[in-house]
Amino acid sequence: MARARVGVSPRDDAQSLEINRHGRGRLAGRETARQTTIPGRRRDVKRENEETFEFKSEAKQLLELMIHSIYSSKDVFLRELISNASDALDKLRFESLVDKSLKSSDEELRIRISVDKESRVLTLDDNGIGMNREDLIRDLGTIARSGTKEFNAKLEASTEENDIESLIGRFGVGFYSAFIAAKNVTVISRRAGAEEAFGFESSGDGQYRVFESTRETVGTTIRLELREADPDNDLDDFTQEWTLRSTVKKYSDFIQYPIQLEVVREEVERDEEGEPKAGVEPKEVRTWETINSMRALWTRSRSDVEDSEYAEFYKHLAHDWTAPLETMAIKGEGTFEYHALLFIPERAPMDLYYRDAKFGLQLYANRVMIMEQSKELLPDYLRFIKGVVDSSDLSLNVSREMLQKDGRVSSIRKHLIKKTLETLTTLQSDEPGKYQKFWDAFGRVLKEGVVMDRNNKEKITSLLLFDSSAVKPYEPVVNEDGEESTPEKTNLTTLTQYIERMKEGQEVIYFLNGESRAAVEKSPHLEAFFDKGFEVLYLTDPYDEIMIGSLTEFDGKKLQSVGKGAVDLGEVSKDDKEKDKDEEKVHSGLLNLMFEQLKDSVKEVRLSKRLTNSAACLVGEQGDYSPHFTRLLKQAGHMDLPETKRTLEVNPAHPLLVKMQARFDADSSDEMLVRHTKMLYSQALLAEGSPLIDPVEFSRQLAELMVEVL
Repeated sequence: MARARVGVSPRDDAQSLEINRHGRGRLAGRETARQTTIPGRRRDVKRENEETFEFKSEAKQLLELMIHSIYSSKDVFLRELISNASDALDKLRFESLVDKSLKSSDEELRIRISVDKESRVLTLDDNGIGMNREDLIRDLGTIARSGTKEFNAKLEASTEENDIESLIGRFGVGFYSAFIAAKNVTVISRRAGAEEAFGFESSGDGQYRVFESTRETVGTTIRLELREADPDNDLDDFTQEWTLRSTVKKYSDFIQYPIQLEVVREEVERDEEGEPKAGVEPKEVRTWETINSMRALWTRSRSDVEDSEYAEFYKHLAHDWTAPLETMAIKGEGTFEYHALLFIPERAPMDLYYRDAKFGLQLYANRVMIMEQSKELLPDYLRFIKGVVDSSDLSLNVSREMLQKDGRVSSIRKHLIKKTLETLTTLQSDEPGKYQKFWDAFGRVLKEGVVMDRNNKEKITSLLLFDSSAVKPYEPVVNEDGEESTPEKTNLTTLTQYIERMKEGQEVIYFLNGESRAAVEKSPHLEAFFDKGFEVLYLTDPYDEIMIGSLTEFDGKKLQSVGKGAVDLGEVSKDDKEKDKDEEKVHSGLLNLMFEQLKDSVKEVRLSKRLTNSAACLVGEQGDYSPHFTRLLKQAGHMDLPETKRTLEVNPAHPLLVKMQARFDADSSDEMLVRHTKMLYSQALLAEGSPLIDPVEFSRQLAELMVEVL
């Protein structure tokens, strides 16, 4: 997910929140956190040095969406706030490993929920890392992201409820979901290591207030002044114990910290025999009850876990609003044991290709998180995988440097790679439509593995999908509601399938790079291959150019670009060889003249064996960048690329070359030959989508030629 940016006042505009890559605008997420001791239901919270700030326009839009309850499941606000609290507890536990003064050793980390039914106030409290004034402004008052323009554009284009809900999740604004159920939100927080507490308050009216407050202990309290229940619009009454219990069970049962609900029970005074005392009224007693199981999903057998439980855990872990595409429950046994629970998301996060984006699995030692994003457990080309790894053999005090040298971690990494590639292979063979969805989201990232991972290169290559002349273009399946659904099968091909379709005696896998399927299909380079019935792969992803440099063969078959080097389309008879030699002699004079006119631009002019209909085309050498990729590099600012001359191939059977040869035979100094040679070269550039060297001169010559013809 991309980074986000939310409104602040001009004086604090320099402050921005790097919302985590999965995009959740968190109350006190992994970048901050909180702690707890419930200040209670009092409204008389200390408020000193209060300042009022304006939300920026994009934040106002979000608040409007929340206030008007655009979510289909309005109870998700509780999930979001509990998830934020859990993140805050993780943060405190993690930071206290380094600085033990942040947390007392006997302090139980927990999340508490209480309700004041009379005033309709719901309070959530945690004793996590907490927030200071800057954190409150940055994390709660700001959607600090570079993608706000994109968000606004997509928001305006979104009309369906599910579209908007998905969009909110993608852009990371989970905290704002509090306004689904609340007409006013107050936050009181004290950061670990600090003495001061600060508050945040907003009614979702475009403004928020930050003030100095008091709090005896470290942590965060969120006070929600609830709206009236509205069953017609699926807004339940969150002052009811049953509603709170069922919502926590539904979304947050797996949270590893106790979620404690304040309940009111009647206590009956009894006599020595245990019987209720006569005439004594029962007393109301308030107590805390833990309402979640806290059992880590990854330690349970897969057969004991419902898909819905995995889905909710993934949403909590990845801060996503959709269920995962695939779930992998892995148990490693041997010299040391570990559990892993990995997920393949349904769609790519917005920062998947950001240079400074951070990825990695959560690493636990005996259910204690020791690293939030351990990139040592999976290679970069599998960075889209979300999940946790838990081993009782790892130390709590472990650094990245130690992980890199730890043989156990290396073994876990190898096993996770193996299991992930096996899962993708099974998905590809058993559920091709589902695999197509994966490929659309993460295919380009997987291609990086061909270059990066020599040990698994063959397995990764077998997972690649390509557009091809032998398959119809891929068209997404759209249902009656206009929503795109998973296709039943893919319209792309694997290299294995290509080899199965190869002509008898064919030893080469042919491909051609280009901007799009439509552009590649029209390339003159393909003419002879199509005439002889050869299948050609269309490589239209810019990264293909880099990948193919490391992929010279597959399953014993070489890969060759039809746009580079000389072509060999099968055995040539002795008569054909003699005919080719005679043809070269006949045209040698004209070819030399053409080369002299173009020697500053081309390295050679020769007769073509790949053209059947077109007059000319430009051909590079094996190893050269394709024209399309060269253009992309220059557009990206790489203007210092070395100039590489290519070969101009001409079709001797084309009427233009036949007439040029006749003119040459009649008068080798005919000026018309020079003009047509230059125009032929320009035409070859245009045919491949390359810019003309001198478009003005080309236009002038074309106009003159049109006048002569008329």
